[in-house]
Amino acid sequence: MEKKIIYLDHAATTATRPEVVDAMLPYFTENFWNPSSVYTPALNNRKVVDESRETIARSLGTTAENIYFTAGGSESDNWALKCTAEAYANKGKHIITSKIEHHAILHTCEYLEKKGFEITYIDVDENGILKLDDLKAAIRPDTILISVMFANNEIGTIQPIKEIGAIAKEHGILFHTDAVQAFGHERIDVDECNIDMLSASAHKLNGPKGVGILYIRKGVKIRSFIHGGAQERKRRAGTENVPGIVGMGKAVEIAMEHMEENRKKETELRDYLIRRVMEEVPYTRLNGHPARRLSNNANFAFQFIEGESLLIMLDMDGICGSSGSACTSGSLDPSHVLLAIGLPHEIAHGSLRLTLSEETTKEDIDYTVESVKRIVERLRSMSPLYEDFVKSREKQDTKG
Repeated sequence: MEKKIIYLDHAATTATRPEVVDAMLPYFTENFWNPSSVYTPALNNRKVVDESRETIARSLGTTAENIYFTAGGSESDNWALKCTAEAYANKGKHIITSKIEHHAILHTCEYLEKKGFEITYIDVDENGILKLDDLKAAIRPDTILISVMFANNEIGTIQPIKEIGAIAKEHGILFHTDAVQAFGHERIDVDECNIDMLSASAHKLNGPKGVGILYIRKGVKIRSFIHGGAQERKRRAGTENVPGIVGMGKAVEIAMEHMEENRKKETELRDYLIRRVMEEVPYTRLNGHPARRLSNNANFAFQFIEGESLLIMLDMDGICGSSGSACTSGSLDPSHVLLAIGLPHEIAHGSLRLTLSEETTKEDIDYTVESVKRIVERLRSMSPLYEDFVKSREKQDTKG
């Protein structure tokens, strides 16, 4: 009998919905036309690209002219940072970001540092929330950009985006947010939050891989990132990925329609999962803000164990989880996010991220919790650190 798979890594990627696949399929075969061509069938493809653009724009409270299609969140982040830096270098060479950004932001910042830009990395508190006073204090006359993620991909903490946007606007600084984890899951209004640029990706909300967007507010003087053609209003060269764009439009339409009911269901299951793990597994810490977090995210740190071993043994039980970001899962270094919220190395190594979907069931959670309990107990029984800890506790109890 085939082993049941319980997929709890939706922050890494999601399954493409059947309705999304159905919408995409004709554009691989009979409607294969290049939307930049002038004949009638191609113009129909231009029309469906524009319709997807309209759908995505509405979901962000903006207009279609501000939405640019990309190959995904990482490209959008690179475009926002590199091309803003290039376009506004005469005004200043100082950029502010946070210590817990996705590596698509952090590595781009490192690249820009080598090009002569100065980056300030703002601290977060123990729940992963950006310190607004530190942000205000970091602003200088030559600050040209603030880039802070909407919600963290590892610990799920949602940032005070509206407040950050207001600070940026007050000082005449551009504000970019990486909303890859939040888009389609949280309500986002770019005008209300004073967001000048926003990155999003289709495959985090049951759309296809290989397509995303960068929202660029009208008037932001950002240049092309990819050169070679006049697509995307001369700002992003390359033949449009019509099936991907159609798929993203459909995925966004469905996500917006069911957002509230999905969030309600996910929040209930997430809180049930957190409550059971915290009550039933000793020496465990919840990472991220207990309430101000994505509805599908739970992240735990288990003392005295290695996250890698936990993941392997969960996999043997048919459970798919993560020890941090899927983009760095090959790395043996502890998560930069967990270190930034103040966890020591040895505890940061014992982390587990479980991210649900609206299709996750209570039975899935119960099975997972029982598996986690058993595996953590087994791993701790092999840990000399845990053995020493128990002995020292026993000595204290005897003295008491």
